[in-house]
Amino acid sequence: MKKTNAMRILEAQGIPYEVVAYSWDEEHLDAVHASEVAGLEPSQVFKTIVLEDNEKQIFVCCLPADFSVSLKKVKALTGSKDIDLLKLDRLQSVTGYIRGGCSPLGMKKQFPTFIEEVAQAEPYIHVSAGVRGLQLKIKPEDLVSATQGKFADFT
Repeated sequence: MKKTNAMRILEAQGIPYEVVAYSWDEEHLDAVHASEVAGLEPSQVFKTIVLEDNEKQIFVCCLPADFSVSLKKVKALTGSKDIDLLKLDRLQSVTGYIRGGCSPLGMKKQFPTFIEEVAQAEPYIHVSAGVRGLQLKIKPEDLVSATQGKFADFT
């Protein structure tokens, strides 16, 4: 298996992780489907959502597969006047990742990152390894450390 940037970052920081592989298809790139085919609980598979505010600032939110981002809460969290999902056609140019393989680790730049606080109730969560079909099993506090992020309530 080829190492991804996300894996290299964790290794460089001495953070342990496990790789979970799953089969994916173009029609089902959502995190709930990924959790099902990987045999994982949706509450333990965290999707990466990238948002952009009215000042073109980028923010990253990681949340359970079956949760939704509250734009109102993210606006309050970031102090943004207005915020919305990053347009899909800009995802790769901004992050370096494609839909279905967007990791909170190893983006082109270090963006402010928020991990949904419910992660703290789980011993481990899974996030994209940066390619479709691979998830990284990691402790929530290790993900916060590796992304220089913080836990927050935004769902």
